[in-house]
This record gives sequence, C-alpha cells and structure tokens, in this order.
Amino acid sequence: MADQKQLSRDAFDRLTAEHKDLTGRGRIDIARKIEAARELGDLKENGDYHAAKEEQGKMEGRIMALEAMLEDVEIVDAVEVSDKVQSGNLVTIRYEGDTETEQYLIGSIEERRAGITVMSPGSPLGAALLGGKVGETVSYEAPGGSLAVEIVKIEA
Repeated sequence: MADQKQLSRDAFDRLTAEHKDLTGRGRIDIARKIEAARELGDLKENGDYHAAKEEQGKMEGRIMALEAMLEDVEIVDAVEVSDKVQSGNLVTIRYEGDTETEQYLIGSIEERRAGITVMSPGSPLGAALLGGKVGETVSYEAPGGSLAVEIVKIEA
C-alpha cells in the first residue's frame, strides 16, 4: 500500500471535479473524435484518428493518476500554527551567501497556487526543511554538493 497523501480540501475538491469531468464529458468527447476520424477512411494513414487515440491515451493516463491520488488521501483542512516547518507551510529561505530569499509551499504538486513554487517534502531540500525553525540553517545534499539554507520565515 502506498503512503497516504495529504491534500487540502480545495485541492481534493479540484481533483475530484477533474476526475468526474474526464470520466464523463472527456470520454464522450474523445469517443466522438475517434468516431469522426474513423469515418474519414483508412485508419493506417489517418492523422486525425491517430491524434485522437493519442489524446485518449493521455486522458486515460490522467484518469488513472487521479484515481491513485484520490484512493488513499487525508484531507488536511488547515495547517496548525507551529514554529517548525511542516507540510502545508509557506517557507521563505535564503541560500548561504545570498541576499535574496525564495518562498516555497511544502507539499504535493497538486497544491500548487499561482505565483508560488511547490516543493515536495520528500525532496532533499524539503526533507531538510521539515522540522526546522526560523533562524536555523539546514543543509542538504544536492547534485553539485552540500548546500546550506537559512529558514527566514514560516507561514501557515
């Protein structure tokens, strides 16, 4: 069994609506496209047919991915206020030696929001940040060597 995923209510509702749309309207639309392409004749050299079948494959892949995501999910309505970094927090960091800061949402890519970069808690930096406090410096192994970042701010 896979690890239970945590999603906000908003992300869960959005993914559920997308799944419902793809398994209803999406499948009907793609079936119509395939049928219309079949009527054009020889399937061997029929670009419309092959494009529709490819689109169908991508859509079915997305449906399976959504089903897997929604199968074992924990709805997290609000992130608890804490002085430590946890999944669901917006974390502002500064790389050692830099003056500029960067902000990340620690969580699933499905939690993405406009203007905010999402970082998986399972990534090297995400894992290093978890449990850290404002003012602490954490380090992690990157492909180019060890990097250190200071936790500047934690927001719920």
